[in-house]
Amino acid sequence: MVSLILREKLYINEVILGTGFGIIIGPYVANIFTPRSWVLATGLFAAGVELPCAYMKEHVRSLLVMVVPTMAFGWVVIASVIHALFPELNYTSSLCIAACLTPTDPVTCIAIIRGKYATKHVPVNIRRLLTAESASNDGLAYPFLAISIYLTVETSVRTAIGKWFLVGWLYQVILGTVLGAVLGHLFSKLMKISHDKGFIDRESFIAQYLALSIFTVGVASTIGADDLLAAFAAGCAISWDGHFHAQTENDAFSSVIDYVMNCACFIYIGAWLPFDNYHSPEYGITPWKLVVLMIAILFLRRIPFLLMVYKFVPEITSWKEALFSGHFGPMGVGAVFVSSLALTRLPTPEYPPVDQAQYLAVILQPIVSFVVLGSIVIHGLSIPFFSIGRGVHCRTTLLTIMETFPDIVGATVDGDVERGSTVPGYISKGSDGSDVDTPLTTT
Repeated sequence: MVSLILREKLYINEVILGTGFGIIIGPYVANIFTPRSWVLATGLFAAGVELPCAYMKEHVRSLLVMVVPTMAFGWVVIASVIHALFPELNYTSSLCIAACLTPTDPVTCIAIIRGKYATKHVPVNIRRLLTAESASNDGLAYPFLAISIYLTVETSVRTAIGKWFLVGWLYQVILGTVLGAVLGHLFSKLMKISHDKGFIDRESFIAQYLALSIFTVGVASTIGADDLLAAFAAGCAISWDGHFHAQTENDAFSSVIDYVMNCACFIYIGAWLPFDNYHSPEYGITPWKLVVLMIAILFLRRIPFLLMVYKFVPEITSWKEALFSGHFGPMGVGAVFVSSLALTRLPTPEYPPVDQAQYLAVILQPIVSFVVLGSIVIHGLSIPFFSIGRGVHCRTTLLTIMETFPDIVGATVDGDVERGSTVPGYISKGSDGSDVDTPLTTT
């Protein structure tokens, strides 16, 4: 009932609203909704569709820097932090947990950078780059997870690396990407032919947001390929020539679908959060360790690497934009999905766990879920904080002007003076000694 006011006036987006509502209706408050399973790909498909024509081809250099090396840096560094905070975990198990936290969540990212404030103040090239990067690396978390799991459950390092290359990269990543691209291209051609012959209407184009994304994920999941990358590749391919954009650009239904899916995702996450497990001393989990880990992730996961390599990314023109891009690496649905996938590859734990694999299965989701909760709160509220900071800066500037020119008449300090307006009443002396009413232009 009040979501528009919260989103447009306070810049609080559906990520915060959905998560909070999920916590309220979840098992720890009202116990109305207890989630069991969730698979999401519509957001990735929509991210690919909404990028400009052939965006991935034209910006491949920037994405190569932003995706794999940035993920690898954060993966290794955060695994070291996890290993230091939870010494019961060996470094390989720490790599597994860090792999769940490597992907930048596209749903959270899009919800943040699509808002009114971000649209006005964040350069469009940065917004598009972050969208493409978050959608790409969401599926690329599979190889990082796979090598960690194989090293944990396999007795031979050689066997683990062989499976990682054949299954993790060739079969899941490459096959998934090619499959999605082929399906998206075929559907694009099919819809274009149908449109030329009058077999398809505008509403049917919009329906592809759901139909094709679900179909692509179903096919990819059936054969065991990377369904997230397949969905994103299908979205990019279907809009590659711009025909799909032309048919759907003025229709709000796709935005409605995306918004509803976003809210549903974060309602699920809010209800799924295992608050009881955030204090489990018997497994080495304590709130202060989780908070320290969250702080380390915020500062070490992306920011240092992007500050070092931003000059190789043409879309990022300054260290400030690199700092902004490094900060906006939210973790959300992707981390939840990857951690759930990891549990399917690990043995069912006994209590107490009898080996490292079982201990990893016990400790994995409490750590990941706490980081996801912290990321949702911190990244979701970043835009409101930026807005408040900007308002405080403007107010401070106006107060300084008032103190410097105390004879200003009609100016107030309650924020009513708009940028670019003139404030009358600044009295100065002219060349002939007469009083001159000099207007003051605010900035």
